[in-house]
Amino acid sequence: MKSCLFRYIKILLLLILATILAILIFIYSGTYQIGADVPHNKVTFWLLETLRERSVAKAAANVHVPDDLSSPARLLRGGPDYNEMCVSCHLSPSVSKTDFTLGLYPSPPNLTKPTDWNIDEIAADQRRFWIIKHGIKASAMPSWAPGHDDQRIWDIVAFLKKLPELSPDQYQILTARGSEESPHSH
Repeated sequence: MKSCLFRYIKILLLLILATILAILIFIYSGTYQIGADVPHNKVTFWLLETLRERSVAKAAANVHVPDDLSSPARLLRGGPDYNEMCVSCHLSPSVSKTDFTLGLYPSPPNLTKPTDWNIDEIAADQRRFWIIKHGIKASAMPSWAPGHDDQRIWDIVAFLKKLPELSPDQYQILTARGSEESPHSH
């Protein structure tokens, strides 16, 4: 009985070692197309999407959502930041694509369209906040935390919630920053 168990353990260890070796050979072979102009295969795409979704959901689950996300003050503060920091990737009501967005892979979501997350509003707000604050590795989504406090990030979240409803004129009004306000250098 013991010799049979040791044999199975030995075979299992050899299979694990062979798998690790095969993965290393694949990685070092350079055969996987890493260029942004070649989409991932279905397995890689599923793996990365699932990893991202589960990781963000878990990390954002304990984020406290402020009660005043629908306040006009948050909307007015978040609009100019969105226009300066986010619009080149996530677009505006008057712009549906740019040369920049066409070249990004994975494509950034067009935030002028309603979010298709199948989750409640609080969870969606938690995830928006977490993504803006921490960014997403290997996606071109930066972390905005180094230069922005939580209040400012929540202001952007407030604006994102309203963005799909805005006309181009409303967008223009809500994203204007007064000359006395400090500009960003993004």
